Amino acid sequence: MTSSSRPAAGGRSLADRLPDALFPKLSGPAIVGLFIAIFLGGFLIFPVLQVIYVAFQDPGSGALTLRNFGDFFATSLFRESFVNSFYVSAMSVVFATLIALPLAYITTRFNFGGAMIVQSLGFIPLIMPPFVGAVAMQLIFGRNGTVNLLLREHFGFTIPFMDGLNGVILVQSIHYFPFILINLSTSLRNIDRSMEEAAQNLGSHGMRLFRKIVFPLAMPGYIAGAVLVFIKVFDDLGTPLLLNVNNMLAPQAYLRITSVGISDPMGYVISVILVAFSVLSLWASFLVMRGKDYATVQKGGGGLARRDLKTREKVLAYGAVALILLLVLSPHIGLLLLSLGTVWSYAPLPDGYTLQNYVTMWENSQQYIANTLLYAGLAALGDVIIGTAIAYIVLRTGIWGRKGLDYLATAALAVPGVVLGIGYLRSFQGVDVPFIGEPLASWWVIIAIALMIRRLPYALRACMAALQQVSHALEEAAENLGASKTRTIRRIVIPLMMGGILAGFVTSFATAAVELSATIMLVSSDADSPLAYGIYLFMQTPSGRGAGAALGIVAVVIVGLGTLLSQIIVERDKKLKTQSGDH
Repeated sequence: MTSSSRPAAGGRSLADRLPDALFPKLSGPAIVGLFIAIFLGGFLIFPVLQVIYVAFQDPGSGALTLRNFGDFFATSLFRESFVNSFYVSAMSVVFATLIALPLAYITTRFNFGGAMIVQSLGFIPLIMPPFVGAVAMQLIFGRNGTVNLLLREHFGFTIPFMDGLNGVILVQSIHYFPFILINLSTSLRNIDRSMEEAAQNLGSHGMRLFRKIVFPLAMPGYIAGAVLVFIKVFDDLGTPLLLNVNNMLAPQAYLRITSVGISDPMGYVISVILVAFSVLSLWASFLVMRGKDYATVQKGGGGLARRDLKTREKVLAYGAVALILLLVLSPHIGLLLLSLGTVWSYAPLPDGYTLQNYVTMWENSQQYIANTLLYAGLAALGDVIIGTAIAYIVLRTGIWGRKGLDYLATAALAVPGVVLGIGYLRSFQGVDVPFIGEPLASWWVIIAIALMIRRLPYALRACMAALQQVSHALEEAAENLGASKTRTIRRIVIPLMMGGILAGFVTSFATAAVELSATIMLVSSDADSPLAYGIYLFMQTPSGRGAGAALGIVAVVIVGLGTLLSQIIVERDKKLKTQSGDH
């Protein structure tokens, strides 16, 4: 036997060991991570890259070019749409701030009875998708709506609350202001109150104290909320469509693809601009915050206690809060009245009330509801499975690229729904599903996949938070007692994470159930339509708005129950872990 063929130590020849040296065996988590990366690459990154590629592609020659972007900015409609989208987003941030700032300041700086109720009611707009309440807002604040009819009758003038872009700004501001309220309230509570006391001792009071000390220290929370509002409004499709405002970027992208065709480059150019502005907004917020110190000595402690309101201040505060909350709840009130009304036109309130709209809704919407339960259920299930796997890989393994997997999943936040829908149409229209006989882009499963990708970041954050609360020592103890890694995950890790997993499932399900931006691009037949698309169809005609409002109430109930259930699960899980820690 020659030396080249002699077995090496351990009985394996060099030829046998060479493949293992060149291609080491992947661990179980690494294989799972690879499959997740492939899935996200195929259904998130690839469609977006397709959109970007087509935007830079010459329709005639196929060569890469900037001509499409030149054509975009040379067209007056597109320039107008670009300016309008930016204007609406910026003004929505301004008006959302005007709503959120008084609520946040009053409830965190004064002994204000009912502060918790005010904070809770302030979150209610988030359980109603903005497009659902758009028509109801039109009936209340429109040119011939409740408010303007009363103003015209008693004072002889009207206010164009809902005319054109004003309507989009009003609806979006009311819907998205909780993002600012949540983050700003948290920042205000975390400020060391001794800094305010020191400023007061130096003669700073009232608005000067707020402008020079309080608000600057709360800036991180405000910027975080304001950026979210800007991005959400800039990318929103359903609200402008239902208000018949088409001269904005997202509606133009939808109309170009659905009317001109999937080969029209302008739809892709607009999509690239939408993605670019989402990324640029996040980057700009980072630049604003970089290099500045907002730290305080202790969070929310020291110095001043909450101040009691004087009688005059109390009247003003309660009046302002009541007015703001009435405005905030107006979409819900209007939707409920519309769902129960017989005829509501040129009158402050409906002419009469009936349950027939709910009967009509049920008779014509069972397919929508069944489809939504299927799509949102599959999406939520997929989200918590992928979210749990990514959380474990990131927090419990040292495999290469684990952080990239987290970033990849979170990147879905920067991709508007309309862009993802266009990307799916472009990427999968020519991909036939075996044994089905139709393109993947027309198969109902693609809607569930789109919802899964869109809601994955929400479920991922819940799963990450749940696993961070599970002690690594428990897993080590189980393995020391002879349990395999797989058995440890199945019998120890997953049960301890269950609260967070359930919360992620419920959040993903509830928000996916009312997603319109992506699904409106992918619905190929009425039989495959989900609930959000059904509401959109109902709202297209005056005769269908009552039933559409009834279906909208169903959507609000689904999201509201989902939000409440998610919160109950999180609180219960936190309480159980606290009790187990005490024992």
